[in-house]
Amino acid sequence: MKRQGIANLAFEPSSPDLRLQSRVSVSRPGPAPGRPPPECDEGPCGWGSFTPRALQLCNNPEGYLSAYSLLAVFQGIVVNGLINVSISTIEKRFELNSSLTGVISASYDIAFCVLSLFVSFFGERGHKPRWLAFSSFMIGLGSLVFALPHFAGGIYQFGSKLEGTSSANFTCNTSKESSLSNYLYVFILAQLLLGIGGTPLYTLGTAFIDDSVPKHKSSLYIGIGYAMSLLGPAIGYVLGGQLLNIYIDAPLQTSPEIDLDDPRWLGAWWIAFLLCCFGTWLLIVPFSCFPKHLPGTAKVQSEKISETHDDGSEAFVEDRNIGKNFNDFPVALLNPVLMCLIIAASTEALVATGFATFLPKFIENQFGQSSSYSATLGGIVLIPGAALGQIISGILVSKYKLDCKNIIKFMLGTCSVALLLNTVFVFSKCGNEPFAGVSETYNGTGKLQNLTASCNANCNCLRSFYYPVCGRDEVQYFSPCFAGCTSFTVQKRKKTYQNCSCIGLPKRLPDTEKAPFEALAGKCRTQCTFLPLFLGFFFFAVVFTFMAVTPTTVAILRCVPDKQRSFALGVQSVFLRLVGTIPGPILFGVAIDSSCTLWDINKCDIKGACWVYDNSKMAYMLIGISAACKVITIFFIGTAFCLYKPPPDNSATLQKDAELKTRNFKRNQEEYTQLQKDKLCDSFKCSII
Repeated sequence: MKRQGIANLAFEPSSPDLRLQSRVSVSRPGPAPGRPPPECDEGPCGWGSFTPRALQLCNNPEGYLSAYSLLAVFQGIVVNGLINVSISTIEKRFELNSSLTGVISASYDIAFCVLSLFVSFFGERGHKPRWLAFSSFMIGLGSLVFALPHFAGGIYQFGSKLEGTSSANFTCNTSKESSLSNYLYVFILAQLLLGIGGTPLYTLGTAFIDDSVPKHKSSLYIGIGYAMSLLGPAIGYVLGGQLLNIYIDAPLQTSPEIDLDDPRWLGAWWIAFLLCCFGTWLLIVPFSCFPKHLPGTAKVQSEKISETHDDGSEAFVEDRNIGKNFNDFPVALLNPVLMCLIIAASTEALVATGFATFLPKFIENQFGQSSSYSATLGGIVLIPGAALGQIISGILVSKYKLDCKNIIKFMLGTCSVALLLNTVFVFSKCGNEPFAGVSETYNGTGKLQNLTASCNANCNCLRSFYYPVCGRDEVQYFSPCFAGCTSFTVQKRKKTYQNCSCIGLPKRLPDTEKAPFEALAGKCRTQCTFLPLFLGFFFFAVVFTFMAVTPTTVAILRCVPDKQRSFALGVQSVFLRLVGTIPGPILFGVAIDSSCTLWDINKCDIKGACWVYDNSKMAYMLIGISAACKVITIFFIGTAFCLYKPPPDNSATLQKDAELKTRNFKRNQEEYTQLQKDKLCDSFKCSII
């Protein structure tokens, strides 16, 4: 690198020149120092010449972390909260199956994967906070586009009243019915925009934190930022779950003919997306005012100690000046420790993304809960567990100042415990509730997987209208028509159906009813009591799973040369998407669809969402995917532990190296101060007495 002298001292900051520091540092023996940023970029907080004094209170790592955390919160609300909560509603509203909604979920990661390497390369030399301002704009735009299908799709048509007797005559309008599924492409476009916005956040944003704080605090700051990114999904789950209690077309139709207990009820999933759009756009203002480097970054960089994997890559990068061209960056892929850590993180991401997408649906179908309540329970388990795991791991790594070798060992232990806790699916799964024509016959007549039997053959029932009722025999029926009911009464907005030819004798007489009922509107109450056990064990499984996330990022940053840190995070992001978060929702969606026993088939014979699942098969499919991924994760973490070689004399030499860097920095300050005095004296032709 060509050395340059100091020019235009009048425009230099009142801190030592890093080019002078570079000259002094390189002249000493030992490992090459990290790349210090140009100190002239450690400017004030503001816009051009407008730098209010009040803004300087935020011109520090804590101020940046606050803005970073807010953006991560909004990103988490939309991508990992609202979308996951709305999946079941979107499936029913736009006639999509779980495989297609898995494609919607994966579209975010496709955009992230494609752009990650380019953003991490060009953004490394650019203005990272302004990249995050661009990120804020794109996340807001993606949220707006995601809500557009609600306004373009028209009023939700839930069907005619089902009074429980026979079906009316309906005509099939194929073009009208099939057009709803075309909004799939709008959802995919919105996810692509969200992916573009999320790319700088978790590559350049994380690297900027590591640039600005000392090494022993880096894990704590990154852990706080990642934990705050999980607060977003928590808010998204709770907010989205509550909005599902509002009718989907509430501004246009305040008194729908169906209520929350009706399976045709759809909630107002779109409201929160509009709120997040405007909230995210407000964050463009703070990110646009941060300087390229925070004050004190040069001093922090001068004191950092290299823990690069000792395979000669650091010397190779310094000698060849790797990192100037985009073609140079694949050299990072030759680091075996880095690749093992990235593959391990990717398999963990596959499981985490799959459960984040479909856990509410799993709870809803496995334990017989409503979609709103299932979304709330999923948020209570996933979000606090993930945030707690990341905060605990960040504190432990920071407090005990773990080096790279011990960080990998820590990851190995947490992943092993998480594997044991994931067996909760085997011990807390629920059996299938009795369903006439699906899991059992009609009181001894008819066949399985056939909703029609002799008792309802003359009713001309439509399968396109799912309106479950629970018979006095504690068996669920597809609709009052398929139960053979001919009359009904209404008490306190609850319908009771009588004269049902398909319902057998009650297993036990009801305690509160004077006259025996034959069927009540709604699903039968589940007899499974494993929900508290499942939530408890799964919470701790989430905690130990996410205890490896922050240490993985820290280990990746430490095991590569400084010039390749952003690219290493970019490579990690690509693999996380290709191996983890892109196939994760799709794989889980296919597994869940394979356990479906009753599909929604409309009057045009088009298959839509699934109504009933085989609970045991669903549980075994999910535990199989989870266990396989955990085993792969542990294998690659163990391989990274065996392959990693710290720099020679890591304990003593690195301590001396840190002390030497500190002394060099202080000496640079003195030299620069004296140089300023000499220049000042020359300009006034001073004489020294």
